[in-house]
Amino acid sequence: MLNFNQKTLKNTIKLNGIGLHNGVNVNLTIKPAKENFGIKFCRIDIEKNNLIEANYKNVTEPILCTKIKNNSGVTVSTVEHLMAAFFGEGIDNALVEIDAAEVPILDGSAIEFVEAIRSVGVKEQNEQRKFISVKKRVEIKEGNKFMSIEPLNNDLVVDFEIVYKNPLIRTRRKEFKLSEGDLTNIYNSRTFCLYEDIDFIKSQGLAKGGSLENAIVVRENEILNDDGLRNRHEFIYHKILDCLGDLMLTGYRILGYVKTSQGGHALTNKLLLKFLSDQSNWSLDSSESVKKNNLVKDSNKKTLSARL
Repeated sequence: MLNFNQKTLKNTIKLNGIGLHNGVNVNLTIKPAKENFGIKFCRIDIEKNNLIEANYKNVTEPILCTKIKNNSGVTVSTVEHLMAAFFGEGIDNALVEIDAAEVPILDGSAIEFVEAIRSVGVKEQNEQRKFISVKKRVEIKEGNKFMSIEPLNNDLVVDFEIVYKNPLIRTRRKEFKLSEGDLTNIYNSRTFCLYEDIDFIKSQGLAKGGSLENAIVVRENEILNDDGLRNRHEFIYHKILDCLGDLMLTGYRILGYVKTSQGGHALTNKLLLKFLSDQSNWSLDSSESVKKNNLVKDSNKKTLSARL
């Protein structure tokens, strides 16, 4: 049977690493939280006004990562991989304590977050979840880039296309249906960049902690990392990972069809702002309503839908 109850961690998790963009060593502690708490970050290196809700309305300057900010201007960046791990592992409520301004990049994927969550286990709570059901199609366009969300009765589908001039990456497209797919390769897929873009990225004060230990670097037809790619779809799977993390900033599981070409953090946030700004575009459904209307179907498979 599918479980529609909220979940948190059974125990506390501690992780350490460096920030991809600020290059600062950071300690991260993830604690269980009560029902309806949601996901919140606490900057323990700051004494006052240090709590930041993981919410799409709090996203600011989404350049090469997702950064969130509270009303006092306190920020935490590169939250997307951790948020994707929470999404995939079914974590609704957690307090993330962090002693710097950026979540550690670890190996550039979400797998270490996932393994840490699985190592302590997940606790089912009494309160039931709510789901965002898409009622109307909404689209955002920026030049050749676009992203849309439209109704889908029983699932969340992410249809993602990337377009690069690089001869190794080129144009790739994958449709990932969460009720059927195995998340292993998505969790494992690392962030990537083109070798020729590195100097510019660093000139913007970014990627100070970047290395071949936490990112794939592509130079023409060559992968500079000694271990190559972890899977043949790693480039686009990582983009889907980012997208799942950014969608998690709604605070709920979305039931709908998300399609994008050349999307990214900024485009996803703009779509969510437009989509959720009009109540006629969506409904917030209780677990009982979802069950009654058969919006999420039972499955015995070990898939993401079993954790929705």
